[in-house]
Amino acid sequence: MATSKLQAIWNHPAGPKTIHFWAPTFKWGISIANIADFAKPPEKLSYPQQIAVTCTGVIWSRYSMVINPKNWNLFSVNVAMAGTGIYQLARKIKHDYATEAEPAVASE
Repeated sequence: MATSKLQAIWNHPAGPKTIHFWAPTFKWGISIANIADFAKPPEKLSYPQQIAVTCTGVIWSRYSMVINPKNWNLFSVNVAMAGTGIYQLARKIKHDYATEAEPAVASE
């Protein structure tokens, strides 16, 4: 039973014998690095980098669902990229714009 399941995974059109498996697998490194950057102060985050990560995640998530065969590994890594990018952008925007408004409110 287990052998047949492993063989099915091995022989899948997006399985480990193809680039369709390895490219998204290594792309997880970008998402993991972005998660590691959650500890980084928001002022050190880059708008262009996070916009690129977010857009890449959104665009390729959609693409991964229209190609044949469906590549769930590609879909999941790109959802993670979009999610982490959106979170980092929110942190950066909050830091850049919300913290500027606070001193004006505090001085009243």
